[in-house]
Amino acid sequence: MISIVEQITIVTEHPDSFLTFLKSRRSIRRYTSEPIPREWLKQILEGAIWSPSAHNRQPWRFVVIETSDTKEQLALAMGTRLRADLTKDHVPQEIIKKDVNRSYDRITSATAIIVVCMTMVDMDVYSDDRRNENERIMAIQSTSMAGQNILLMAQSLGLGACWMCAPLFVPDVVRQTLDLPEDWVAQGMITMGFPAQTREKTRKPLETSILWQ
Repeated sequence: MISIVEQITIVTEHPDSFLTFLKSRRSIRRYTSEPIPREWLKQILEGAIWSPSAHNRQPWRFVVIETSDTKEQLALAMGTRLRADLTKDHVPQEIIKKDVNRSYDRITSATAIIVVCMTMVDMDVYSDDRRNENERIMAIQSTSMAGQNILLMAQSLGLGACWMCAPLFVPDVVRQTLDLPEDWVAQGMITMGFPAQTREKTRKPLETSILWQ
């Protein structure tokens, strides 16, 4: 495995190599039992906090879950809410069971989980709802960019990782289960570990997403 310094050198001297690195990232959902060194997790989060943020307010907050008990508690709590929500939607029970079990397995089988949260405590407050809502979106965007840095840092260390949006639907459940501060609002969680699978992916042609003016 090449070091971070070596990777930076490659990116600086060979920009195409960085594009190749970006294209190599995959959403990996299955991991080996090998633990992730604590220093690696710190390095990953150090990379996260160097992402850009609105007004440089750095509204991201992170919860690192390594213990099996906490993973299971969170998986069960989120699964209970998922079951209730899908039941209200009149989803067939066999589909509900499959969705709940899949969510439980993804959370509990991860070597480590980083719950990505945002806070509005340092963001600007305005006299009208329109600007306040835009400020909230800016905080979400900033937090999402930190999440992207986490995924790329994990990739650079040879780890597999996957973003899960589920906490966005149950921020109160996540806050209560993990005993988070009131201002921490869960936006997603990133499961990670040494990969136990390989995956291929595709993208639509670049030109389908561009409007040249």
